[in-house]
Amino acid sequence: MGTTTPKPTDRRVQRTRRTLREALVALILERGWDDINVQEVCDRADVGRSTFYTHFADKEELLLSGFDQLRKELRGLTASAGPGRRVLGFARVLIEHAQDNLRLFRALIGKRSGQTVQKHFRQVVIDLVRADLAGAVPPGPRLEAAVHYLAGAFVEVVVWWLDTRTGLQPADLEQLVQQMTTPVVSALRGQRE
Repeated sequence: MGTTTPKPTDRRVQRTRRTLREALVALILERGWDDINVQEVCDRADVGRSTFYTHFADKEELLLSGFDQLRKELRGLTASAGPGRRVLGFARVLIEHAQDNLRLFRALIGKRSGQTVQKHFRQVVIDLVRADLAGAVPPGPRLEAAVHYLAGAFVEVVVWWLDTRTGLQPADLEQLVQQMTTPVVSALRGQRE
């Protein structure tokens, strides 16, 4: 008989994956993405390499599992925020999540995160923006340009907010982001007609 892979819903599997993600975040904050390897993640998590490779092919797959978890959390939080769909409707939830998980977000978009981590975080935001613009803007180059423009602007504003500690509360930042986004979306909708 062959060995079976543990089910992802098993508590031990969830705990191991969470421990590995936490170790990865800690190492990114300390040394940066580019300067860590799988063995260091295993050592920090107190998990054997064979256990690591039971769950993930490499450190990038571990990173991506964290982004999958972030997407699920944001979808759940955004859905619980209620109706009233608008472009960047996820903004408040993501901003509050960033404030509540400052250490995690510094690892994701801070100076030590590196291009790989930042690229994957931007992709999460791009996917959220694309979902918000679906139906509001016809598919095509204009939609894709708008998605990347708005996602890039949003990520940069959140990075600025986290780095500068401006005193703006999440609601204030979300309002500012919405004010800057409205003209862009209005112009895109105007092109439609």
